[in-house]
Amino acid sequence: MTDHHPSEFARPEHPGDLTPYLKHLLEGGTLPEDAARAAFEAIMTGTAHHAEMGALLALLATRVPTVDELVGSAGVMRDKVDRLETGVPAEELLDTAGTGGAPKVFNVSTAAAIVAASAGVKVAKHGNRSRTGRGSAEVLEALGVDVDAGREIQLRCLEETGVAFCFAIHHHPAAKHAMPVRKALGFPTIFNLLGPLTNPAGAGRQIMGVYADRFVRPIADTHARLGAVRALVFHSRDGLDEFSIGAPTHVADVRKGEVAEYEVDPAELGLRSATIEDLQVNDLDHAAALVRGILDGSERGPARDITLLNAAAALVAADRAESFESGIGLAAETIDSGSTARTLAMLVEASTR
Repeated sequence: MTDHHPSEFARPEHPGDLTPYLKHLLEGGTLPEDAARAAFEAIMTGTAHHAEMGALLALLATRVPTVDELVGSAGVMRDKVDRLETGVPAEELLDTAGTGGAPKVFNVSTAAAIVAASAGVKVAKHGNRSRTGRGSAEVLEALGVDVDAGREIQLRCLEETGVAFCFAIHHHPAAKHAMPVRKALGFPTIFNLLGPLTNPAGAGRQIMGVYADRFVRPIADTHARLGAVRALVFHSRDGLDEFSIGAPTHVADVRKGEVAEYEVDPAELGLRSATIEDLQVNDLDHAAALVRGILDGSERGPARDITLLNAAAALVAADRAESFESGIGLAAETIDSGSTARTLAMLVEASTR
């Protein structure tokens, strides 16, 4: 990578030196996969200086990262993840983790994960706490699940209930090196995209909402390059990182290395329209009560409808439903049979036994 900077700014190279990559980015270049991998190896081993880490993350945040940059950095994250060995083949495991960072509605992907598990999908739900205090970890905890459970208990949950919660903070020890820098920057970085690309159980199937439409296609292409069996990457036209019931959702559908783009229109699926405000919650207790109501069948309003749509997406990604229409029907039957309420009760029991 060429150096056009005056020599008085030169300094000796040191282990984890990100300067060559920074100069290349400053000149308007992008990082090839091997350079992205080397840069993130330096970040995730803690050998890079915090100032250099911040500069690299900020420069990458000025634009959409390239697929090479995403594949290289995600490869490092995957190498360093503290894995959950399940014995379940990757092609049978599904994750519903998205990026967060969109307007906050209740925990749709968490509710959808439990519905999908109740319909027979093996779900390794990757998640975290949220800036709002109402992330998947907080809501599952409020419902009685031990989100800090160790590997053996996660495995028991998966075997007995079809769903395990993989709490990100316990599975990404190498991410700690970048955490002070990410907190100091105060804006989303490439790490917000990398977390959901790094399922600790190696799930080969995923529904992954992203916080801006510009990320839909590059993240889908990244899933394809990383070998996903099936992945739906999406952002709704009303701004959600969920399949919306208030507007069409832009989807990039990854299947066997190929990517197809389309829109899912909730009106065409017979779902009642609702605004983002209709789906927001006041606090953690409200969020937990809403999820419990959806799963026990007592909640019949828009929160149920958006859960049915996102559970349908999970069933499509798991190849358990041919279409969103049939997925919605299967999700509704699964809730109304009492199966989802039983799954939640069993998950609480299995995680705390």
